[in-house]
Formats: sequence, C-alpha cells, structure tokens
Amino acid sequence: MKYVSTRGQAPILDFEDVLLAGLARDGGLYLPESWPVLDRDTIGSFAGRPFHEVAAEIVGRFTGGAIAQADLSRMARDAYSVFGHAATTPLVQIAPGVFVLELFHGPTLAFKDVAMQLLARLMDHVLEKRNQRATIVGATSGDTGGAAIEAFRASKRVDVVILYPHGRVSDVQRRMMTTPVEANVHAVAIDGTFDDCQALVKGMFNDHAFRDRVALAGVNSINWARIVAQVTYYFVAATALGAPHRQVSFMVPTGNFGDVFAGYAAKRMGLPIDRLGIASNTNDILPRAHATGVYDMRGVVATSSPSMDIQISSNFERYLFEAGGRDTATVRGQMQSLAQSGRFEVGGAMEAWRQEFEAASASEAEVADAIRHVQGDSGYLMDPHTACAWVALGKSQLRRVAPDVILSTAHPAKFPDAMEAITGIRPGLPPRLANLLTDPERIARLPNDLAAVQRYVETKANERVP
Repeated sequence: MKYVSTRGQAPILDFEDVLLAGLARDGGLYLPESWPVLDRDTIGSFAGRPFHEVAAEIVGRFTGGAIAQADLSRMARDAYSVFGHAATTPLVQIAPGVFVLELFHGPTLAFKDVAMQLLARLMDHVLEKRNQRATIVGATSGDTGGAAIEAFRASKRVDVVILYPHGRVSDVQRRMMTTPVEANVHAVAIDGTFDDCQALVKGMFNDHAFRDRVALAGVNSINWARIVAQVTYYFVAATALGAPHRQVSFMVPTGNFGDVFAGYAAKRMGLPIDRLGIASNTNDILPRAHATGVYDMRGVVATSSPSMDIQISSNFERYLFEAGGRDTATVRGQMQSLAQSGRFEVGGAMEAWRQEFEAASASEAEVADAIRHVQGDSGYLMDPHTACAWVALGKSQLRRVAPDVILSTAHPAKFPDAMEAITGIRPGLPPRLANLLTDPERIARLPNDLAAVQRYVETKANERVP
C-alpha cells in the first residue's frame, strides 16, 4: 500500500516511511492511495474478540505487508496489556440508546494512549530494523504530550520533545509530561497557545535541512499511524452493539479533527456508521464552519476542556482532500489562504461534510449542567470533554434509530479543579499514579520562537547520539 500527500507535491511513500515521516515534505498529510474495504463477515467476526486482535487486523490492512502480521500481533498485544481494563475500551450505557465509549484506561488516562502505545512499538520496530534513530517533536493541548512521553520513555532509539502551552494545561496533564526521569524525554512550556505550539512543530518539519539533521519524526495526529490505530475502537464498539447488522452513530469531542476522522476512515472501510458528530467547546471553529461553509479562525478561549482549545484543526485537511475529490490544488489553495488570512472557504467538500457529519458546540455553563445532570440521573461522572459530546448529542436535530456512542476521551481525574468546581467532588487518580502530584518536575520554558526551539531540539538530539 502506498500513501499520497493531501497537497500532491511530496513523494509517494510506503507505510514504514509514512510512519517515520509524519508530515509530508510539502506540508501536507498522508493518506492511503485507496481505502481497504472489509466485508460484512469480516466486520462481524470482530464482535467479542480481544481489542489487540482487532487492532492487528485493522492496522495490517494499511501496512502493505511491510510489517509481518505476527510482529503486528505481538506489538498490539504488548501495547494493550498496559491498559487498566480487560476490554481496553469498554462501553457503558448511561441512558436509553446512549453509550459512553471509555477510551481513558491507558497509562495516562486519555484516548491518546490507544494509538500512542502501539505507535511507539511500531516506530521502535522499524528503527531497529533500519538501525536508525529518530527525534520526535510534538505539540499538545494536554493529552498527546503525556501519552507520547509515557509510550516512548523506554525507547533506546527515540528522543522525545513535547511542546505545550504554558499555563494552559491542567496540573495532572503537565505532570504526566514533566515528572518522567528518563533522559530521552523533554517537556517544553511555550509562551503561547496550542496553535502556536503546533505551528512551531510544522515549522520544524518544513525546514528540511533541520528535519534531516535531527531525523525528525512526528507523533501528533498528523502521523497517519495514529489515525489508523484509533480506527480500531470504532469497529470494536460498533460490533459490540450489533454491527454490521445495524448502524451505529458516534458523537466525538474533537479539536484537531483526528479522532473523528478515524471514525470517517472506519466508515470508508465499510463500518455501517449512521452519523458522525463533531462536538466542540466554546472554541467552536468546526461547528461554525459546518454551519457557514467558512473556516474562520478566532482567538482561543481557555475552557474546562483544554484539549479542545484549538483553532487550527490539522486533520480537517485530510477530510477536505477526500470530500473534495482529492483535488490537491484546491487543498493547497485552502491551506495557503488559512496561513495568510486565517480563513478559507470549505467549497466543494461542503455538501459531503453536511451529509456525513453533524456539529455542535457546548458553552461552559452547558458543560457544567451536563456533568451534574448525567451524574444525578445515572451516577456516571463525565469529564468536561465527554460532557461537550453529551451536549452536542442533545442538540442534534436528526431523528435517530441507531444507538448513539459518545466517545469519552479523558478520565475526570485529569481535571480535578474543574470537576470539583462543577460537582463538589475532586476525583482521585488511580493508585498507580499516587506520586504524580508530588514527584519533582523537569521543565524547559521557551519563547514562541522557531529558532530558539530548534536550537533546543538539536541540542537534546545530539546529547544522545552514540
């Protein structure tokens, strides 16, 4: 299987090269040349099987044989053995026809663990085979950074530098990045927003000389392998609820469009998804674009759901490419307009987007009310991101017959201050994280300056070169 860039001016790569490359050299994102499609019998066979087995089958459809299936199976088994629930991503019913898909049972209590634990093993496997090293640089609005550092902290071939917006993540999220003691992991507080951090990462990838000097690799959802791993839980949840014999709908709290794009990928592979919902907080750029046809950036507002405090939804570029008939010239123009003016017209992708997706946002007051309401009715405690999805589901104007699945992307204990303010309850961390809030931290603080960050990254990469 080969992969093409959404902007059409980068080399066509195989799975292993896409895995290590992350961002395409033309600034675009990679997608498969064609989508693998699963028949109904194959989809039905996933019901009741261990998560790691389904993951190995799903990912295997995208590797083009570059990684032996036996190796994939071993890596998937290892990756999901560290999760705190036997089902890996269990479903919990909280209302008639409404289920929560709990994606937070991994080591850092967030959905990013599902992809990151497997991604780390895949990258180590390929780097060892090639006798190479890599320097991972990522941006995080809260959860990606901790998941990446946790997944790669034992790696002998990878150095990890994670950029996060200073003062804009929760204490728990920050400490998951800053308390690991391994010499190959580094947390960097940037004086700016998540979008600034993301722009710095893209700037490093687009500096090809720097990229080659430090063997730069990416673990944000710009990396196609991240999306592929996330596809698994859509199949697992849907088949548990009767797919392929009935449709299932998903409501996804998302800022960067990666998690919901994984659902779109599952649908392209044949999973009978009725509707995909985009749930946003006050930073509602995706619902506004869905309503108006204009993607128009505004300032980022800090909320109780910080992982969605975003205005640049990088993975939306992948959907524009697909829904717009893979017209790379149009995508290049849209991304150029975004860079220059902070806006672009959705254009030819608009009709498909409105047919396949719905979108709604939740105010801070609505989030708080939702958390209290669901807790009172069912005893279930949602984190603020999950509450955004509950609110968005309630605003849906569509008549539904399929069961609704709300993706719960983080454990409430990751946001203890917000949860206590809303409910009066301060959710505790699992016992295995008992020392997280008292362990010493290691943090570098840097300005929102590409040259300064590049100097830091290159210094850290060179420290560990044999």
